[in-house]
Amino acid sequence: MTSPAKQRQRPGPELLELRRRMRHSASHLMADAVLEMFPEAHFAIGPPTEEGFYYDFDVPRPFTPEDLQRVEETMRRRIAADLPFAREVLSRQEARERFARQPFKLAIIDAIPEGEPLSVYRHGNFGDLCEGPHVASSGKVIAFKLLSVAGAYWRGDERNPMLQRIYGTAFESQALLDEHLKRLEEAQRRDHRKLGQELGLFLFHPIAPASPFFLPKGAALYNTLVDYVRGLYRQHGYQEVITPQIFDTELWKRSGHYQAYLESMYFTRVEEREFGIKPMNCPAHALIYAAQLHSYRDLPVRLADFGRLHRYERSGVTHGLTRVRTFSQDDAHIFCTPDQVANEVKAFVGLVQGTYHLFQIDDMRIAFSLRPDKRVGTEEMWDRAEGAMREVLKGLDLPHEEMPGEGAFYGPKIDFFVADALGREWQLGTIQLDYSLPERFELEYTAADGSRQRPVVLHRAMFGSIERFLGVLIEHFGGAFPVWIAPVQAVVVPIAERHVAYAEQVRATLHGAGLRVELDGRNERMQAKIRDAQLQKVPYMLVVGDREAAAGAVAVRLRSGEDKGALPLERVKELILEDVANGR
Repeated sequence: MTSPAKQRQRPGPELLELRRRMRHSASHLMADAVLEMFPEAHFAIGPPTEEGFYYDFDVPRPFTPEDLQRVEETMRRRIAADLPFAREVLSRQEARERFARQPFKLAIIDAIPEGEPLSVYRHGNFGDLCEGPHVASSGKVIAFKLLSVAGAYWRGDERNPMLQRIYGTAFESQALLDEHLKRLEEAQRRDHRKLGQELGLFLFHPIAPASPFFLPKGAALYNTLVDYVRGLYRQHGYQEVITPQIFDTELWKRSGHYQAYLESMYFTRVEEREFGIKPMNCPAHALIYAAQLHSYRDLPVRLADFGRLHRYERSGVTHGLTRVRTFSQDDAHIFCTPDQVANEVKAFVGLVQGTYHLFQIDDMRIAFSLRPDKRVGTEEMWDRAEGAMREVLKGLDLPHEEMPGEGAFYGPKIDFFVADALGREWQLGTIQLDYSLPERFELEYTAADGSRQRPVVLHRAMFGSIERFLGVLIEHFGGAFPVWIAPVQAVVVPIAERHVAYAEQVRATLHGAGLRVELDGRNERMQAKIRDAQLQKVPYMLVVGDREAAAGAVAVRLRSGEDKGALPLERVKELILEDVANGR
């Protein structure tokens, strides 16, 4: 199977800048058109994005599809007029007078530090508080389309007013726009949020925002992924541990998370003490390592943890399973000597490549992320860490790109990016080299000469967030999972009521072999049951009637529509088990 998100050549910086300017200009044209329709509207922000642009509005009634059509028509008139985009610099007082009836613009003005210029970009009779840049004139917005409307809180904060956000996109040619719209259509068909509901995998509830509830089928899929990783751990010398959910804030101050990760953490108070809910497992693993003495002969120590993590994500950026507030990782920390780093990183990269190939994900982008502005540790530590990782990448001869400023706050990292059905990239696997944590926790091992030395730590995960990996996987397969991970691998379909007893024997036999099997005993026509199983993307449909019951057989149909005819039950069991064993 080929991924629908097969990696396309990434546009160069000049083309990306052209698109950004065009999309930014299109958002201004859209705001102009909305204010023509609704003169009393309040408009907030309208930036370009990687996929297009949007603008947030407070209008007297919800936008309708007809409204979007009228907005597009007005935008096309502005484009045909080829109106110049002109920049104007205002004083703070002039800006406040210009936008006196626009409360969101006044809030933006108030947030701009004193002394910084306030610029307005104008086209025709419309002006917007904006830093730019834009295309030279409206006629340079070549091909655009308004796509949808959604709710969005002002500044992404649910305590603020809910606004209406119009999404659109623009490209430098109609052909590229048409191609993008086709990808959007395919992405909507494969959207993991839609498929997750249709296939009964998970749900979301406003009582726990951005926190998925996994239903029985989703839990089966989730646990299959976890079991697969546990199998790798047994093969490669990892030890699984279980650690607490909350820790005294002193731990997070010691690890550096309190200083560098505060805005993404949840806190609570118990008996006059402040506790932080863990966003990461590494400090707990440092405590475990420090609880006993280690010799160089013990290293590397590889501690794995599927503990649940919690990180605050603004409501405006949460997205199905791919960006949530609670999740688990196939997380592990490798405590090793500096000389062992290269072999450990190479072994991990091999695991990632083999695992992704098993899941039929053969297109990925590798990034080497370097020191961010907000970081802990000395410059000498960062020099050593980046140098060590760069040497490993060189030795592996892995195509990659360097990403300045994108490293973790404690160390550089090698990240593995995979695209979803729309081509949006998500960071999944990662391995990160950390010299700081051992210093902060005074970790040691006894070297061959008897001296006490500091280990280094490798933070690593193949899937990353299991929730995010599942979201990408659902879209990658369009919900039609390989047999070995399918939440339901076979459904037994009795033709009539009198065949239910034999159908139950079939189900019990396959279930006893460790397969995930359901029996559809509903009082429905056989064809309706088969159609429902196909819609649920079940790999095997096993039909039983009089002849099958008499022969100890089942009639096998595949979700592709292929009819394999009647086969002995034992042979069918072997076929499904072979699929599972071979990762098919």
